[in-house]
Amino acid sequence: MKLQGLHHLALVSSDMERTVRFYTEVLGMTLKKGFDLDGGYGQHFFFDMGGGSELAFFWFRDAPPREPGVAAPNTLVGRRPGNITSAHGSMNHVAINVAPEDIDGYREALIAKGVDVTPVVNHDDVVTGKDARTSAEVTDRTWLRSCYFFDPDGIMLELCATVNQGSPDVDLPVNAEGIKADGSRITGA
Repeated sequence: MKLQGLHHLALVSSDMERTVRFYTEVLGMTLKKGFDLDGGYGQHFFFDMGGGSELAFFWFRDAPPREPGVAAPNTLVGRRPGNITSAHGSMNHVAINVAPEDIDGYREALIAKGVDVTPVVNHDDVVTGKDARTSAEVTDRTWLRSCYFFDPDGIMLELCATVNQGSPDVDLPVNAEGIKADGSRITGA
């Protein structure tokens, strides 16, 4: 297979009209296509995210209500109380790629439009357990910069800017019981 990146991610909206307003007027995406589903049971809309990627939404007449903390996070990264846990098989958040020099201005623009946005987080590329994963300032170890907010349906969105490529280091994955192949458990500063 020769994969060419993300084509689209399809999410579920409770109010397509509100979703279209948010993604076009607040985030500035272009609505590319929208249509009613056969049989009148819903709609399917597509927004241009840039770089050949699209974000799509379904609206289903009979969709159950959202369940924060189960189907999606119930709080934003870094906000208390709670954490960003969501259930197995759920979609946790959508990260939208932006240029490093634009992220602070985009955050301010969202705030000006009434969106509750976290401060920009500087994610450092560090060895697990040695140093904190985030820092107050951009340094030579900063890998990504991002800020988080919810759309009107509680979908966590992230504006994410790559500052440095980062190292290729990867921790061993855990099994269903949280144990790594070498018998160790998750660590962290």
